Amino acid sequence: MINEDYLANIRPTHRQLQWQKMEMYAFIHFGMNTMTDREWGSGHEDPALFNPGNVDVDQWMRALVSAGMTGVILTCKHHDGFCLWPSAYTKHSVESSPWRGGRGDLVREVSDAAARHGLKFGVYLSPWDMTEATYGQGEAYNDFYINQLIELLTHYGPVFSVWLDGACGEGPNGKVQIYDWQRIYETVRALAPEAVISVCGPDVRWCGNEAGSVRTNEWSVVPAALREAERTAEKSQKADDGEFSRQVASGDEDLGSREALADYSGPLAWYPAEVNTSTRKGWFHHASEDSHVRSVEELFSIWKGSVGGNATFLLNVPPNRDGLLADADVEVLARLGEKIADFRCRRIEAFRDNEGDVVTLRFDAPRTVVAVVLEEDITQGQRIDEVVVTSCVDSGVEQEIARAHSVGYRRIITLDKPVTATGVRVTVTKSRQGFYLADAYAVRS
Repeated sequence: MINEDYLANIRPTHRQLQWQKMEMYAFIHFGMNTMTDREWGSGHEDPALFNPGNVDVDQWMRALVSAGMTGVILTCKHHDGFCLWPSAYTKHSVESSPWRGGRGDLVREVSDAAARHGLKFGVYLSPWDMTEATYGQGEAYNDFYINQLIELLTHYGPVFSVWLDGACGEGPNGKVQIYDWQRIYETVRALAPEAVISVCGPDVRWCGNEAGSVRTNEWSVVPAALREAERTAEKSQKADDGEFSRQVASGDEDLGSREALADYSGPLAWYPAEVNTSTRKGWFHHASEDSHVRSVEELFSIWKGSVGGNATFLLNVPPNRDGLLADADVEVLARLGEKIADFRCRRIEAFRDNEGDVVTLRFDAPRTVVAVVLEEDITQGQRIDEVVVTSCVDSGVEQEIARAHSVGYRRIITLDKPVTATGVRVTVTKSRQGFYLADAYAVRS
């Protein structure tokens, strides 16, 4: 049986807490694949192919800011091995391309632009490199990878995230590389101690799909074994099949409820989830998808399910081969920002009364409620196991309008149908040694 003292007191590190507060941030997939109209390259592409004619990183940042984003992660190197900075450890980079006369550094441009626009900067460095000759040779390739990681962590200012996937294929020698994950983690901790190591890392957990699907109840306190990079790598994309980005696996729906942990006696860890998906089916830009950008309604739904479901939202927005975000992406980001701002503005002012396990929100007049938002003080852990929400009217009659389990950083409980009430009562019916509620409010129609 799980030790409840242990379960209730697992808490986030400072870096995890600061990351969670970022809520929504961007992925930028841009590189050789953008030029060749592919999702995965084959390695050894001619650097001369990389020559975007109108790179405007400030346009990218303005669009991200319009959506309300707080940071940006750049694909500094994808699986094909082409580097967007002039690495000292390979010539397969922008230095060998005609772009900016061979003197360009897109990592520098993006990191500087992010800072100008008040966004934090993060890096993606693919573990798999289809071009590097030492790939598959063990320590020699690990040395190469670490050297490039050091370049990114020391030359481009503060980094909030090092995003690592589990991509791993055969090298030129037919061998699969064994990554030295521990050495990677130690390097990040030494050079960027406030950066979270995401996905194939110990700080941030992949939600398990790239479709934007979220669990009904997302828990941050889970078995520590979930942090093993090999487990995540096994579930990651294995081939460029054009289908993985919209697949949702049916397993692992419940990772951390009291019931799921009832017979568990191993170590626990604070390992919160990130939901990652793209504005379109592909991660890199393809002109054929310009008319199939996700609608603002779909993106807003993913925002509510992720940021409003104890996770963060990493949304990919891919620039085109000219170096600009397509008009369709720019427009949908602006509209998403408007919808999020409107949702926040519809918070109902209320008198709040706390009494034991009950929080009562009293309105100054009858209001039509469409959602209830709860936030735990996660510096004290994730403790709420179940909440029941009831509506109140002047006659004293109460009616249950919603029930939820996990809360965590934030839980947006959208009602099945709007309810007109003079107040809302939130009762925590199950908790892990009490709870610490940071905020509770209702949202009007």
